[in-house]
Amino acid sequence: MKLDKKDILKALETITVAGEGKNMVESGAIANVVTFADEVIVDLVLHVPAMHIRKRAEDDIKKTILEKVSPEAKITINVKVEAPEKSDAPDKSIPGIKNIIAVASGKGGVGKSTVTANLAVSLAKMGFSVGILDADIYGPSMPIMFDVESARPLSVEIDGKSKMKPIENYGVKILSIGFFTPPSQAIIWRGPMASKALNQMIFDADWGDLDFLLIDLPPGTGDIHLSIVQALPITGVVVVSTPQAVALADARKGVSMFLSEAINVPVLGIIENMAYFTPAELPENKYYIFGKEGAKNLADDLQVMFLGEVPLVQSVREAGDFGRPAALQSDSIIETVFNEITRNVVQEVVNRNENLPATEVVKITTMAGCSSKK
Repeated sequence: MKLDKKDILKALETITVAGEGKNMVESGAIANVVTFADEVIVDLVLHVPAMHIRKRAEDDIKKTILEKVSPEAKITINVKVEAPEKSDAPDKSIPGIKNIIAVASGKGGVGKSTVTANLAVSLAKMGFSVGILDADIYGPSMPIMFDVESARPLSVEIDGKSKMKPIENYGVKILSIGFFTPPSQAIIWRGPMASKALNQMIFDADWGDLDFLLIDLPPGTGDIHLSIVQALPITGVVVVSTPQAVALADARKGVSMFLSEAINVPVLGIIENMAYFTPAELPENKYYIFGKEGAKNLADDLQVMFLGEVPLVQSVREAGDFGRPAALQSDSIIETVFNEITRNVVQEVVNRNENLPATEVVKITTMAGCSSKK
């Protein structure tokens, strides 16, 4: 069997890159096609730094060639992501911090902060240097989860400037608005004031050298989220959801916000929390209290990575309340679960950094919306 380049190109004229109006051939996304007998090599050029768009384009090309040209074709796809022009926006990166991972959820109460805390200690146990910025201004929980409620950050002088020194426990550096307000006092701030406090914790802190800075975002898609993407070049986002439909609907909106043309931050994947319940006396049984594989199906639907599932285990809640994240429990199911999820997150960060250009900060242009500064 010998494949014909013309047949390949004709088939590829029937598909488009997500978000583009022209077909792949007409838009120039297909840079070249080479055939050798039953082998075909496709050179694909993408201009959008989003992992889900790359994966979808590769899948569409393979499926189209197999269905429209030959089911026996051996397909190789070489992908090149052309970096956007250098932004003229000021560099807002923090020296010494290699990767900034935002942990988000569309809905409150899905365990986003618990997942963030356990990801952080799992990373630290693997030998990475880790920090957490508790950006949930109105509901800071990291001081409780790391048993440092009574701690107060000290002031240190760095290059002639006064900086906050993050609180450290279990090998994780932490900054939270909870360190600066009484535990019983509600934080009643308008958006601009909350954003200003957040920027102070980001840029007026002595984070030192970090492999990962995890940002625990508040639920929803509001002021704090925009402030973060304006302030920092986010490496990628991890979305946390429970399996039930009401949580998934909001998680979908959260993914949509970060993947929108205006924000354009890569989504590393989705974690399903409270996936199932297994009683201690019936270790072989699984009860899907909130539904089964809802977040996994959402990840498949949105074509983003499914990073893993966390079971509903009483010790996770107890550990968080007592200020010792459950992933620290040796030889436990939770330690195993979070080790696997953390390895998946690290792998997705590596893939993202190898295949996509660096994320740029977002510039808000009007009161009606925002656009990415190119």
